[in-house]
Amino acid sequence: MALRLTQRLLQTQTPFLTRGYPLLVTKEKTEDVAHTKSALQKKLTGTDIPSAQYGGRHGVTMLPGGGIGPELMTYVREIFRYCGAPIDFEVIDIDPSTEGNDDLEYAITSIKRNGVALKGNIETKSQSLTEVSRNVAIRNELDLYVNVVHCKSYPGIPARHQNIDIVLIRQNTDGEYAMLEHESVKGVVESMKVVTVENAERVARYAFEYARQNNRKKVTTIHKANIMKLSDGLFLEVANRVHKDYPELEHNNMIIDNTCMQAVSNPHQFDVMNMTNLYGTIVSNVICGLIGGAGLISGRNYGDHYAIFEPGTRNTGTAIAGKNIANPVAMISASIDMLNHLGHKEHAKVIQDATYQTIVEDAIRTPDLGGNHSSTDVVENILKILSAKRVNW
Repeated sequence: MALRLTQRLLQTQTPFLTRGYPLLVTKEKTEDVAHTKSALQKKLTGTDIPSAQYGGRHGVTMLPGGGIGPELMTYVREIFRYCGAPIDFEVIDIDPSTEGNDDLEYAITSIKRNGVALKGNIETKSQSLTEVSRNVAIRNELDLYVNVVHCKSYPGIPARHQNIDIVLIRQNTDGEYAMLEHESVKGVVESMKVVTVENAERVARYAFEYARQNNRKKVTTIHKANIMKLSDGLFLEVANRVHKDYPELEHNNMIIDNTCMQAVSNPHQFDVMNMTNLYGTIVSNVICGLIGGAGLISGRNYGDHYAIFEPGTRNTGTAIAGKNIANPVAMISASIDMLNHLGHKEHAKVIQDATYQTIVEDAIRTPDLGGNHSSTDVVENILKILSAKRVNW
């Protein structure tokens, strides 16, 4: 009987892409939208409510990572328990000091099983050439081709600039992070930067589609095509070609070094930014720094079938681990993104509202935001607000 029930669930369960894709751009899709390489995606009609797993609950892989990751995950679990979020976490600790990839392979298997993960930054302390970055390996193995970081200012938070609202669309699997390095002759190391038409188009189309569906006006492609004429030249060429399918949107391009200067001096000129992997790392850290630091903004990683949610700047925070001063907002925001992705919007909204009230209205802030409160002060205030809320499933 149990076998028949499992077979029925497998036959009727909506593919994970159907559950996740509409939330990538927050609008329902229609059959005429071709977004990525997946033929399945072209057939989607979209829906905000996912097929339930395990009696209305969702299994989610939790990868605490290193540094402040474990303590932040504890806060997330407590908040979810308090508001009754229908999530069952499968916690997997990856030891950064171990040789071999057994832990990594188990984590990837878990994500493939659950479809979704909440993740801290995972350290790779081994200096062995056979040991790959666990973070990069997860993204590559699951083909999480796009990273989305929505950098939006919080009112009243001390920052270099106010009223910033920029969406960073970052290529997640190509570029310098291809991990293809070798020593051609002694003393000469070569590192390959890989840019493919397929992945450049997927990310460019995602950026333009995001802009269209979210009433954005402009997409800026970031590059260094004046020097890297073939690789970045190809990335820019593909973006220009994809733009022809979105004539209502403005498209310009900017060299990466000028982008950093412009982001610091006049960030309000940017709307949606389309960029390769390494440039995305640089620009996301610059802009997050402008609006309050690494502790505020979340990041989303999407592929055709899987999604991983994490803090936007991917910092480990080893120096402040265990001191009860780490800002939990970025990880909480990542968990809110995850709930929205899974269709649990009521739970997402009450947690988001409680977090916003805590740091903006109640001014309960950790030292990185100019406050003198602890991590647990922030979380306890969120729980206090949630205690007065009622969530309708």
